Amino acid sequence: MSALVNLIPVSPDLWIYLAIDMAIAILLLSMLRWISGRLIAGKSSQKQAGHDNFAYGISVAGRMMALAIVLAAAVANSTTGNFTDSVVTMLVYGTVGIFLIKIGRFAHDKIVLNRLDKDFHIGDRNVTIALVDASSSIATALIVQSVMSWVDGFDVNAFLAIFSGFLVSQAILLTMTRVYERRFAENNRSGSLQSSLTKGQLALAIQHSGYLLGTALAVTAAGNLLEYKPEGYVSNLTGWLIVGLALTFTLTALMIVARRFILANVDLVQEIDQQHNIGVASIELALSVGIALIMIGLIS
Repeated sequence: MSALVNLIPVSPDLWIYLAIDMAIAILLLSMLRWISGRLIAGKSSQKQAGHDNFAYGISVAGRMMALAIVLAAAVANSTTGNFTDSVVTMLVYGTVGIFLIKIGRFAHDKIVLNRLDKDFHIGDRNVTIALVDASSSIATALIVQSVMSWVDGFDVNAFLAIFSGFLVSQAILLTMTRVYERRFAENNRSGSLQSSLTKGQLALAIQHSGYLLGTALAVTAAGNLLEYKPEGYVSNLTGWLIVGLALTFTLTALMIVARRFILANVDLVQEIDQQHNIGVASIELALSVGIALIMIGLIS
């Protein structure tokens, strides 16, 4: 049997850590689901998931996926100490994750997509807005997870660095959204990106979601280029911001080149913005995420 399967020795404690981490993860995910349900119920008691509101389900699924991504970093750090440390690490990181996801969603609603009421449109069963909402939560979580894996230790300095990474994620997502809005306005004189999303243009939401996820993935590679300094509060923040923006614009440049070859005979403005071609939008999403993953593999 050993000639067919060569296993790495695994500590018996791993199964105990797995049980602890999974129990806490399920508890935190259930808590996030409950909090989301209470907030929606308080705003629109007739438009909940129980009333076949698919948009609400997509939005909550995005937040749950975001929390799971953050918890993945917590799991990696929770198996380095004893069982008590594992429980504390998971609970603290999980609580911080829920808090940052909530704040990030609020910032995306009030600052990034400031011309629409996200909760109202999700309550009104707008799947397009829900998809962008879910993608923004996942994008924020990807960057936060990367910073959590980058920091060393479990102290105040580490949490300040994590919060700095969160601020960077919001700044970069805001910057790139404004860039996409300006490009959309130049190609579509009759409407804006946000107004088109409120009208339910699913292809546009898929394309924009790809940009958000690709940008977040590209920014995560910054952790491989930066040195963590526990007390370098300013340098940690500016380092992630500068390198993150540089990687984001590199991704954008690579996307432009890739489109010229892969989508050479396709008018993206006409297909996505005007004809709402979901297939072409899905290719755009795959290109954004795919090129970002290649960048991560190269830099790491």
